Amino acid sequence: MLKPKKDKEQKIKLTKESIQKAKGIFSYLKPYRLIFTIGWIFLLLSSSTMILFPYLMGQLLGSSGSKVTSMNESFSLMKMENINSIVILLFSLFGVQAIFSYFRVVIFTNVTENALRDLRKSAFERLIYMPMDFFNQNKVGELSSRISTDIVQIQETLRTTIAEFFRQVVTIGGSVILLIFISWKLALIMVATVPVMALIAVFFGRFIKKLSTNAQNFAAESNSIVEEALMGISNVKSFTNELFILGKYQKSIEEIRALNVKSGMWRGLFISFIIFCMTGAIVFIVWQGLLMTQGEHPELSSADFFSFMMYTIMMVASVGSIPDLYAAIQKSIGATENLMNIIHQDNEKEILTGKQKPEIIGNVEFNNVHFSYPQRKDIEILKGISLKASKNETIALVGSSGAGKSTISSLLLNYYSIQEGAILFDGVNIKDIDSEHLRSQLAIVPQEVILFAGTIEENIAFGRPNANEAEIIEAAKQANALEFINSFPEGLKTQVGDRGIQLSGGQKQRIAIARAILKNPTILILDEATSALDSESERLVQDALDKLMVGRTSFVIAHRLSTIRKANKILVLNHGEIAEQGTHEDLIQQKGIYANLVELQGIE
Repeated sequence: MLKPKKDKEQKIKLTKESIQKAKGIFSYLKPYRLIFTIGWIFLLLSSSTMILFPYLMGQLLGSSGSKVTSMNESFSLMKMENINSIVILLFSLFGVQAIFSYFRVVIFTNVTENALRDLRKSAFERLIYMPMDFFNQNKVGELSSRISTDIVQIQETLRTTIAEFFRQVVTIGGSVILLIFISWKLALIMVATVPVMALIAVFFGRFIKKLSTNAQNFAAESNSIVEEALMGISNVKSFTNELFILGKYQKSIEEIRALNVKSGMWRGLFISFIIFCMTGAIVFIVWQGLLMTQGEHPELSSADFFSFMMYTIMMVASVGSIPDLYAAIQKSIGATENLMNIIHQDNEKEILTGKQKPEIIGNVEFNNVHFSYPQRKDIEILKGISLKASKNETIALVGSSGAGKSTISSLLLNYYSIQEGAILFDGVNIKDIDSEHLRSQLAIVPQEVILFAGTIEENIAFGRPNANEAEIIEAAKQANALEFINSFPEGLKTQVGDRGIQLSGGQKQRIAIARAILKNPTILILDEATSALDSESERLVQDALDKLMVGRTSFVIAHRLSTIRKANKILVLNHGEIAEQGTHEDLIQQKGIYANLVELQGIE
């Protein structure tokens, strides 16, 4: 049987721990606590004045009644016997209510937006400074959701939901008190029937909604079967699996049918419940109330009876809205907890404690470096690597996939901490160097260049944001990129699209090289920068790279060995160890792993 997808609207359980974490949101409200308190005062005033509405409306509807007793006597100073006076009081009430509500909404919105602006900045600042391992453990989509969806959920709660929840609680409490004051007998009958029925209806409705959601999930599953089958129709036909796919689809739609039939049965019971029980409860209350208004000495006046019914309707509506409001608050607590988990997690500023800012001229040394990724501590990637790169030297790293080449480039950038050994820059241990200072002296041109949505100019300027246009043009020229840039109608102002989708692979590589040239690093890392390019693009990119490497210490991770023949030193990695090292000519003469690779690639 197919398993439905996990319901995204699943109930979030409140725990002491989650509530404790969610309290972190108050630190963002604290700077605005004075104005926020004033907003709560306006909320209390608007909620309190609204409780008078059912009473006044009831007096208006029952103003033609014969006798006025109980509650009317208490408000004799209002001169309720005059319909015009009641109408004037009602409009005055609406005016006061409108003023209080206006100030409450404006204040709550201002406080919420200010607090969420601070929260967004804080959350993104924490994310942007998180160590690389954090991004290995978390999906980018989920992290983006924390900043967008979760904050929108909190925004709605702070701005509206909490206020409405408080209003409904005040309304229920005030209504119960006034109902008892009007007629305690009728109030007992009402409390024992209508609110109970309303709550049953709410939870009954939720159960039906869950069944419908499950049916929708199975419908999504069946649609995916259709989509996959039609997209891969050539495979279906070539393997003659039409009957298999049909059986799979039939099984899925049978689940949908069964769930919808079950949902229809419960929906029918729900409608029957509403028609009989809910309306029956209201009729029962009206019947009992009318009996109390009869006779020579009625227990209840007509006006008070109408007021009672108005309060009952208001209270039932409030009771019905409480579960949804509470569920929204639960979701917000869950969203806040997620954000607080990010904000309270240590980032690179806390983890990387190096403070020194030495002059880095390009001497690099790996001294017996052992390294395992935090998520795979039992698998050692580098096993005692030792290497030296002098200023302006080019060091090439070759080897099979998984040998540790890209890991070395990550360690040079201080993305991870090593378990044993030391990495030295001009004699200073990487652990003692300020990470931002170190990275400002390095630049990387990766195999898969990711450009930011924006213009070509903005993407080149990412290497040095304060660069002027002349410097950007010069960097593009040195990267062999200016010709294709000028071929676009908008030149440097050309939009590259999402992740640079509107540019070819070779064009993106040259933009990345221009970015590195503009940064003017001391140490350069080239991570298989030409491996995915055609011959013409490779020639242009390699020429730009050759220019870029002049006067810099360069680490070149190479797949195409023809690009590293001129390297000062070639290191052949095998299972996390340096198996061979030397110049191209030296390694060819050794007739080992490197010579084998050269022969396989047909390099002379």
